[in-house]
Amino acid sequence: MRRAFMSLCAVVAATAVAATGCAGGTGGDGGGQEQGDRRHRPPALTWQQELRVTDAQQRLTKQCMKRHGFDYWEDRRLTLEESRPVRYVQDDVEWARKYGYGGRIDAQSQKVRESNPIGTYRQSLSAARRTAFDIALDGGDDARMLTAPLPGGGGEIRKRLGGCTEEAERKLYGDPAEWFRTSKVATSLNSLYGEDLMKDRQLTEALGAWSRCMKKAGQPYQDPQAARDAVRVNTSRLGGARADEAFTAERKTAVADATCARETSLRAVASARETYYEDRLRDRFGKDLDTYRNLGQQAYDRAVRIVPERD
Repeated sequence: MRRAFMSLCAVVAATAVAATGCAGGTGGDGGGQEQGDRRHRPPALTWQQELRVTDAQQRLTKQCMKRHGFDYWEDRRLTLEESRPVRYVQDDVEWARKYGYGGRIDAQSQKVRESNPIGTYRQSLSAARRTAFDIALDGGDDARMLTAPLPGGGGEIRKRLGGCTEEAERKLYGDPAEWFRTSKVATSLNSLYGEDLMKDRQLTEALGAWSRCMKKAGQPYQDPQAARDAVRVNTSRLGGARADEAFTAERKTAVADATCARETSLRAVASARETYYEDRLRDRFGKDLDTYRNLGQQAYDRAVRIVPERD
């Protein structure tokens, strides 16, 4: 799973019960009835479960492509620990001490992507076989086009689906079109409440406490994104010749970041505020959110019978 330095808008995907986006405002918490209803909602998958579903999809695609007479490579190069995504709120101190923000892991992953064995293999085929490969993989130019309207009239996202890709998704999710549509709703709700979350009093107070903690640790940054941006700039400035020095600095900042996130309970605050803003949209999008999570859980239940968890 690819790590990314996320903006404040990704607090949601990082810390909340739902994999969505960003938010603001100063509204109060939901009442007891809301909290009671919340207990009966399907849970979101953890990143470990999402990774296993991704691995299962790769395995199913590989098996399908083999039946069509083509090679296909699964990417399970990273260990489970290395695959951990670095979210906006990163409070695992031991992971930060070992990997920093995952900069070296990302750099290695980029090299692998640049020498993608699937792309290399495809290019080695004749023109006719390349066309057959494309049709087998995703249906080629004649594959059907899925469309998913974004929340709040923000346009739509399209995806071509066919071939072994569709077969793998169907075996995991049952209905690939419904999975695609509801996943885009769930991961795009931040567009409706992002500004409110960004200005939320409880969240900004927690970020202020985090910033004061970082300053005491000799890391004067306003928020986690600013700290990671500085690390990225420093790594680029030092270059490959001083990579070890850059990584030492990265780990120092990441450890301070994670330590301060723990001391200020930033994850808990961000999660609670994200849940609050998402709950305000349940009258419009609750059914899609629940469907998204149910389909995800169904895919995970099937994935555990297809691939083992990474070491």
